[in-house]
Amino acid sequence: MSRSGKAHLAVLLANLIYGANYSIAKEVMPAFIQPFGFIVIRVSVAAFLFFISARIFFREKIEKSDWPRLFFCALFGVAINQLLFFKGLSLTSPINSGLMMVTNPIFVLILSALFLRERIGTRRILGIISGISGAVLLILYGNRFSTSVSDPFGDLCILLNSLSYACYLVMVLPLMKKYHPVTIMNIVFSIGTVLVLPFGAGEFMEIAWSTFTLPVWMATLFVVIATTFLAYLLNTLALRELSAGVVSVYIYLQPLLAAAFAMLLGKDVPNALHLLAALLIFAGVWLTTRSTAASLKR
Repeated sequence: MSRSGKAHLAVLLANLIYGANYSIAKEVMPAFIQPFGFIVIRVSVAAFLFFISARIFFREKIEKSDWPRLFFCALFGVAINQLLFFKGLSLTSPINSGLMMVTNPIFVLILSALFLRERIGTRRILGIISGISGAVLLILYGNRFSTSVSDPFGDLCILLNSLSYACYLVMVLPLMKKYHPVTIMNIVFSIGTVLVLPFGAGEFMEIAWSTFTLPVWMATLFVVIATTFLAYLLNTLALRELSAGVVSVYIYLQPLLAAAFAMLLGKDVPNALHLLAALLIFAGVWLTTRSTAASLKR
């Protein structure tokens, strides 16, 4: 297999992990671990693994002027992002969550226009309206049609999580041009651990580890190791051969993968509302990102 082929396989595996995470995390949460307690485990373990990786392979000195930006990357990319995602996932369905996450490129475009002065034309405005309409449709009516638990507040948390992660992507871009990704993630997750502790320490202390069955342990390890650490490393490997634009396209597989795993595990069943919302969201993403398609080389 060529290097390019291996890179595509790596990013595909990363998104398979993300797609499975929506349902696997619900095996543990909230029955065994409350969402904020889960975040303490996830972020702190990831911080330790990135610290070890950075110490062994990458030792870079951070310029003093970059520390404020790193703090806000940790705030939006780890603390707010992770807390909202797991809180939302504990309340809503895997399919709703997967669809909400596809709004991320739309939020990136809006923030880029506000802070990076990127031009937004009529087509992109229509795309933003279409994508946000699909998300609002799920929030307002998702609980009326879903066969599984679907709380509007949970859907809103996932949507705000997508917005928070978009803030992180816009802010971290200049840092990615100066430092190795592992160096950045080491610092971001270390700061993020401190930020999430006040919110999740109480729920972490309430975890009854003795009640965990083997499937619960396996699901917990999958979320902590595979979703947080391994998937990131796979994406990093892919970025060595593929452009960021190509790698980001794979996020569009997540709703399909989330639905497939949800049905396989009996967590959710897609319905007509999911289809309508998906059409609106995907149309919005297509309209807002179509202009970059010609620039993708692979």
